Amino acid sequence: MIEIEATILWVRGSDEAFIDNRYSRVHRWRFDGGMEVPASSSPHIVPLPYSSADNVDPEEAYLASLSSCHMLTFLAIAAKQGFVVDSYVDRASAVMEKNAKGKLMVSKATLQPVIAYRGRVPTPDEDEALHHAAHEQCFLANSVLTEIAVVPTSTATEA
Repeated sequence: MIEIEATILWVRGSDEAFIDNRYSRVHRWRFDGGMEVPASSSPHIVPLPYSSADNVDPEEAYLASLSSCHMLTFLAIAAKQGFVVDSYVDRASAVMEKNAKGKLMVSKATLQPVIAYRGRVPTPDEDEALHHAAHEQCFLANSVLTEIAVVPTSTATEA
């Protein structure tokens, strides 16, 4: 078993009544290595000035986590199969909508990695197999209900 820890810090502003729902949602995430990330509710959910568009919101972090997990798993698999990856850039996106119970959820995440290889580039079938294996082995993909689509682009870099 692996235990994971994060500390979430929020303090009500001294001039905020709170019960009127007019309070800042700005907070910080602190991780075990000491890194702190400024966080907030999404301005799509809680309007400004009670949220911060500059900070990471949980929905963005969720999408980034899905993409990062897929990438890290993909890189490990590609290395084991002898492919040399020079870069991996994913402009991931997600859709939030109500589920069958009427609850808002991240229903679909689309990962769109652009991968540059040095040397041999996987065939389309190999590329599909690499991403399928990465999806199957990704810890987070195995932990969520969100539909995750992967639409990769592979390129070669000069030797």
